[in-house]
Amino acid sequence: MIVIAGSVAARPERREEAIRVARTMAAATRAEAGCVTYRFSADLDDPNTLLIFEEWESEEALARHFQSPHMAAFRQALPGLLAGVPALKRYGVASATAM
Repeated sequence: MIVIAGSVAARPERREEAIRVARTMAAATRAEAGCVTYRFSADLDDPNTLLIFEEWESEEALARHFQSPHMAAFRQALPGLLAGVPALKRYGVASATAM
C-alpha cells in the first residue's frame, strides 16, 4: 500500500474555491480503481490549510491517477489557489490493521 499525506495552504481569499476544486478532485479520484482513501480536510489550527490523506493499493493505481484527466485539471487550477508549495510525503506501507 502507498500512503500520501501532507498539507497545502490556500490563499485566504481563494479558500472557498480551493475547497470546491478539492471536492471535485476527491469525488473523481475516489471512483478510480485502486484508490482506497482520498480525503481533504481543514486543519483545526489554520482553516486556510487543507490536509491531504491518500491510500493506494499499488504503484500502478497511483501512476494511473497521476495520468488522469481530473489530475491534470487539478494541477492546472492549483497555482492560482495556493499560498505556497504543497508539503506532501509518500510512504510505503507493508501492512495496516484496524485499531
